[in-house]
Amino acid sequence: MSAVAAPRSVPSLPQIQALAAADMAAIDALIRARLASDVVLINQIADHIVSAGGKRLRPMLVALAGRATGPVAAAHHQLAAIVEFIHTSTLLHDDVVDESDLRRGRSTANALWGNAPSVLVGDFLYSRSFQLMVELDRMPVMRILADTTNRIAEGEVLQLLHVHNPDTDEAAYLRVIERKTAVLFAAGCQLGALASEAGEAIQRKLYDYGMALGYAFQIADDVLDYTADAEALGKNLGDDLAEGKATLPLIHAIRHSDETVAARLKEIVREGDASAMPEVLAAIRATGGLEYSRQRAFEYADAAMHALDGLADNEAVAALHGLARYAVERGH
Repeated sequence: MSAVAAPRSVPSLPQIQALAAADMAAIDALIRARLASDVVLINQIADHIVSAGGKRLRPMLVALAGRATGPVAAAHHQLAAIVEFIHTSTLLHDDVVDESDLRRGRSTANALWGNAPSVLVGDFLYSRSFQLMVELDRMPVMRILADTTNRIAEGEVLQLLHVHNPDTDEAAYLRVIERKTAVLFAAGCQLGALASEAGEAIQRKLYDYGMALGYAFQIADDVLDYTADAEALGKNLGDDLAEGKATLPLIHAIRHSDETVAARLKEIVREGDASAMPEVLAAIRATGGLEYSRQRAFEYADAAMHALDGLADNEAVAALHGLARYAVERGH
C-alpha cells in the first residue's frame, strides 16, 4: 500500500481536531441554535442524533478547506452547519430504510420513537439546511448544495436497488458510494474554498480531494464491518450482510471464489443471512477480499492527497493530508 508524500509532517486526528477546535466550537453552537423548534418532538429527536457524538468530519472539512485557501469567517461556519444538517437528515432516513437499531453505540431514533417521526424530523433537517443556505444569498452555494442533495437522494434509491442483489459488481458499488457519501465530502470541501474566495481551479482541487476522500472513507468503513470490534464501531457487526448489502470485500469474494462457494455467497446476500457471517468471512479471507478492499481505499486516499498538489504548504493543507491517512488507518 503506497503513501503519497505530504507537506510538513502529517498530523494525527487529535492534532487535526485541536487545529480545528475553535471553528468546530462555533459550528457546534450554530448547529444547536438552529436545531431549535417549538415542536418538542423535533427537539428531542434532533438533539438525540446530534448529541450522539461522531467526529463531525464533514463540517470539519468545510472549515479546513476554508483555512487551506484563505481566511475563515462566519459564512464557513454556516456552510459547515448546512452540510452537517444534510448529513444528519440522511442518517435518520438511512436508519429507517435499513431498519437499524444501533448507531454510534446508541439506540437509533427510529428504535426509540418509531419510523414516522424519524423520517419527518429528517425532512425538518433537510428543510432547515435550505433555510440556512438561502440566508447566505449566494447562487453558487445554492446550486452546489441543491445538486448535491439531489445526487444523495439518487444514491439512496440506487442503493435500495442493490439490496439483496448478489450480482452487484464493483462498478455499481462505487456508483452508490459516489452519490451516498463522496458527493457531500466533495461539496463541503468546495464550499469551504468558495467561501474563502478561492478561484475555480482551487475549488476544483478541493472538490476532487473531497470526492476521493469520500470513496476512501466509505470503502474503509465497509472493511470495518467485517473486521472491527463491535463496541468500538458503535454498531452491530455484520449489519451490511443482514441488510443484504454486498460491499466490496464480499463482492470481491463472490467474483474470485469457485462456482459452488460463489453460489452460496449469492444465496446469503439474497437472504440477508447474518448468521452465515463465519462462512462469508472464510470466503473473504480465502480470496484476499479484505486486502483488496484496503488497497482500493488506500488508492483513493492517495488520489485525495494528490489532488492537493499545488496548494499552499500550511497547517490546514497538512491537516487535509492527515484526514486522508486517518480515513484508511482508523479502527472505527
